[in-house]
Amino acid sequence: MKPLHRLGRAVRALAGAAPIAAALLAAATLALPAHAATLEVGAGKTYKLPSEAAAAAQDGDRIVIAAGEYFDCAFVRASNLIIEGAAPDTTVITDKVCGGKALLVISGSNVTIRNLTLTRARVPDFNGAGIRAEGGNLTIEHVRFVNNQDGILAAALPGKTITISDSEFIHNGTCEGGGGCAHGIYVNDLALLHIERTKFFETRQGHHIKSRAARTEVIGCDIADGAKGTSSYAIDVPNGGSVVMRDNHIQKGPKSENHTAALMIGAEGVTQRTAEIVVERNTFRVDGDYNSYLVNNMTATEAQLKGNILEGNAKALHGDGDVE
Repeated sequence: MKPLHRLGRAVRALAGAAPIAAALLAAATLALPAHAATLEVGAGKTYKLPSEAAAAAQDGDRIVIAAGEYFDCAFVRASNLIIEGAAPDTTVITDKVCGGKALLVISGSNVTIRNLTLTRARVPDFNGAGIRAEGGNLTIEHVRFVNNQDGILAAALPGKTITISDSEFIHNGTCEGGGGCAHGIYVNDLALLHIERTKFFETRQGHHIKSRAARTEVIGCDIADGAKGTSSYAIDVPNGGSVVMRDNHIQKGPKSENHTAALMIGAEGVTQRTAEIVVERNTFRVDGDYNSYLVNNMTATEAQLKGNILEGNAKALHGDGDVE
């Protein structure tokens, strides 16, 4: 694409000999998008707080947050936006919740969040999240979610995706309040939830991952209660939907509050098509004095289990399926 000043000269050159071509070129020039801006946040920067930069951001911009702890929250309305910190351990957004929802409330589409720590989100209805996802096609990279009620809570976003990689969900979740539980990740209607190379540890009472997506993929993750975690399921797919669970290490600890299974499918009624259930090359260990299944399948689709390793009191499958 030519710079604007070159296009302007081209318009003037064509104006005499080819009025129609000149008019078309001028219209194309006016239609060109403005250059994306980089909005810097931190001491001595243009913006002191992430929320100030988020309020100023336009579609396609990039927000860069310097190392530090920010007692702040933000509504993120721009689309095609990147928000990134210096590093997950050094750029921290904490404690303050926007709209009774989350540290970051994201309504823009195609937003990427990377290199942040989001911690200590609390609200009276016990659904305070590190991120509330209300726009489509969210990408999370190298983000730590620590000691929130929900790590990520996503609204119903039919046809949209959430992709999470190389991140950590530590000590999130709660079943306080009697209105249902908060989880490490809880997504409602999506086309796809894809999680890879991500750690879940010491989730409290809720599930490490709860997904109502049409397709849920959990690849190469470390999902563990440890000695103190009180989680329910590692992965809950309550209404059915395709599931791929591959190359994960999963551990249920002695204080788990639900011993049934690591992966539970269809426990709240199967309301969407389950095209496939693929569970392969996972290691599942049960450290409590109870038995637990790697998969409890309540759908009519046969689960395909292949090459999994069972340790401690772990069992393979309850329900329909094939175990190799």
